[in-house]
Amino acid sequence: MARKHRPEEIIGKLREAEIVLAQGGTVADACRRIGVTEQSYYRWRKEYGGLKMDQARRMKELEKENARLRRAVSDLTLDKLILQEAARG
Repeated sequence: MARKHRPEEIIGKLREAEIVLAQGGTVADACRRIGVTEQSYYRWRKEYGGLKMDQARRMKELEKENARLRRAVSDLTLDKLILQEAARG
């Protein structure tokens, strides 16, 4: 079963991988050292590369808020369509 990493942990592991790479290691060595697959490393680097801890935390909070607002809009849109259908009938 895959383990879910928190953004703070991911950023820490990315920094550790950067150290290995700066010392002349390969990406495979860095991934082995931090205990993730290369695919995870590249996905994390794409999403969290260059972020600081507080920025990553804020980004995750905004993603959760965005998802909540999308659900609210879809619920309201569905309610509106139901009311329009009832008004016609």
